[in-house]
Amino acid sequence: MTAVFGIDPAWTESEPSGLTLVAREDRAWVCKALAPSYQSFLAQGPVDWNAKSVPGSVPDIAALLNKCADLHGGCAPAVVAIDMPVATVAISSRRNADNALSANFGSVGCGTHSPNAQRPGPLGSAMTAAFANHGFRVATSKTPVGEEGRLVEVYPHPALLALLGCTYRVPYKVSKSGKYWPGTSVAHRAAKLLEVFDAILTGLRRNIADIPMRLPLASEVPSLAGLKRYEDAIDALVCAWCGIMYLEGKAIPYGDDTAAIWVPTQAGMVSA
Repeated sequence: MTAVFGIDPAWTESEPSGLTLVAREDRAWVCKALAPSYQSFLAQGPVDWNAKSVPGSVPDIAALLNKCADLHGGCAPAVVAIDMPVATVAISSRRNADNALSANFGSVGCGTHSPNAQRPGPLGSAMTAAFANHGFRVATSKTPVGEEGRLVEVYPHPALLALLGCTYRVPYKVSKSGKYWPGTSVAHRAAKLLEVFDAILTGLRRNIADIPMRLPLASEVPSLAGLKRYEDAIDALVCAWCGIMYLEGKAIPYGDDTAAIWVPTQAGMVSA
């Protein structure tokens, strides 16, 4: 079996992160675990999606990889797909990878955020180094597509264009809901977000079986903040799907020999 560890890590220690492990069984990819925080991924038993709060923390990479092995018959994942700037050098500002991807996808609303020395900063550097110490080196533009033992940087926004066949950035970020649907009530925005979440999950379920997530009804959502845990977990699943595309030779890198963002080829324009 081959597995992909997908992570949507917060760029700060105070915010939670989404995680998933997906594995290929026979001819199908199956979700083995899905969680909205490092703690819940490592915990025994099912995830409490209705928990009052979802805390952030510093990730223990060794413990997370050990958990992946426990879930995957003692085997390490083939790749780690991560939605965070990573590089073979220190990151202090925008990289060629960020500029190359934004040049291709900025016109459809999918340009990248700008990393700096503080975000993800030391946290990102520590995670990159820890994964490297466990055999997962950063995949750059020089890395052959599909090569295992790599930390593969991905970006859900352009990936969703391919997954859903959309032509413009998919509006699913909880913090942006006021911009997506200005002048509307919280209840209306929650309902709209859940519609988009459902569409993304439908697309993911065509590629990954047994995703253990039931979205709440809009009437069950006490606040928009309560939807962030679902957004994070969905992002982790999109990361894992990008990792699958990478392993299957269906992704291309945007960047250089120090860092690259890998995008499914269905969404690719010009490799840079």
